[in-house]
Amino acid sequence: MTAQRFERDETDAALDRAADAVAERATSIDEGFDRLVDDIADADVVLLGEATHGTSEYYRLRARLTARLLEERGFEFVAVEGDWTDCYEVTEYVTGRTEADDAGEVLASFERWPTWMWANWEVAAFLDWLAEYNADRPRGERVGFYGLDVYSLYESMAAVIDYLRDRDPELADRAKDAYHCFEPYGEDAREYARSLRLIPEDCEAEVLDVLQGLREETVEHHADRDRDGDDLLADFAAEQNALVAKNAESYYRAMARGGSESWNVRDRHMSETLDRLLEFHDGPGIVWAHNTHIGDARATSMEDRGKLNLGQLAREEVCETDTDVAAVGFGSHRGTVIAGDEWGTQMERMTVPEAKAGSYEDVFHRADLDDGILEFDRGYGVAGDATDDGDPLVEPRGHRAIGVVYDPSYEGGNYVRTVLPDRYDAFVYVDETEALHPFDIEGGETPPETYPWGV
Repeated sequence: MTAQRFERDETDAALDRAADAVAERATSIDEGFDRLVDDIADADVVLLGEATHGTSEYYRLRARLTARLLEERGFEFVAVEGDWTDCYEVTEYVTGRTEADDAGEVLASFERWPTWMWANWEVAAFLDWLAEYNADRPRGERVGFYGLDVYSLYESMAAVIDYLRDRDPELADRAKDAYHCFEPYGEDAREYARSLRLIPEDCEAEVLDVLQGLREETVEHHADRDRDGDDLLADFAAEQNALVAKNAESYYRAMARGGSESWNVRDRHMSETLDRLLEFHDGPGIVWAHNTHIGDARATSMEDRGKLNLGQLAREEVCETDTDVAAVGFGSHRGTVIAGDEWGTQMERMTVPEAKAGSYEDVFHRADLDDGILEFDRGYGVAGDATDDGDPLVEPRGHRAIGVVYDPSYEGGNYVRTVLPDRYDAFVYVDETEALHPFDIEGGETPPETYPWGV
């Protein structure tokens, strides 16, 4: 037997041991769903991931888990990997502050690419359920749907000025003057980033000044506010928009320099926003974001590239202990997905090939599961003890991550080396998945036949 053949057989044997461990410990989604809800319900923050931004099952399972946590366990808000400004319009709809007839009407107005992440029937079904759930709750206790992301530089600046125009005209004028710094770049934040490569000047001081002034303004207003008042949420949203403008400027400035810093600025903004929402609602919250954001970066090869993420920061900084966070990752072996072949191009339904041999997805497929839930001990570092016991599931393996830009022929570049029990507190697996159902795609004008999927 050649050395190469021996190495392959040894690898196959290790994969079979890992697959046997999955088969022994995992439960089907139907059997394990209630237990998963029970086991994550005591967390202050529940992070629900996705291996792609275009898979129907991930959205639907997150919606089911979220609905149970809201209805039965008193969770206070949902925060997602989306723009603050767009998602605030959703919050106004689900909390009864707008005249929109349904969620589809609100989601159809989302313009930033990739629009399909939120303008789809899976999200619409959940949001219409959430609006109905909120209808009988006191106004100050209604669950919002907030954006954690940092991209909306110009939209957030415009929202700050609109908020201040009637409340504090002098501060509104100061904001206009400060934001004039961005005028040479039109309304293209990426052009601002490109310009900094040529002209090393930025608008950091201007946006910081607006944020500080707005914070002083809202602190004075809050002193006389009722907790149930609409103005309290409006004040919070305005301050958040000023924070987005500040951090977006930092993000695009870091993008101009290159490297991992822009990623870190973005995830630190998500962490800061999550922390603010927890304080504002004074209760536990739920996050929807890609696995690369919610799974602890320290348990992956991301750390080797100097990247941190929201999951790591939630465990290290946002919550008192890492066990106050429950991170649930998602993955699949094959199927279809919505993505674009380049940034900004038309979305497509693409085929997701079978997972790479030796990956975690391959291990779960070898376990002969149609679907499954595998739970781990809560927190980071739990794999260390398991290593001493020879647990085959703590071996670092590739874990597939598909973004909004995807090329199925370049499958080998879509895997993040991962220690699964440290990256997540639970992992949900679906062997074969189907693509998301966006509005703006052929056949997307009407709901799918099985809509609304029983949220």
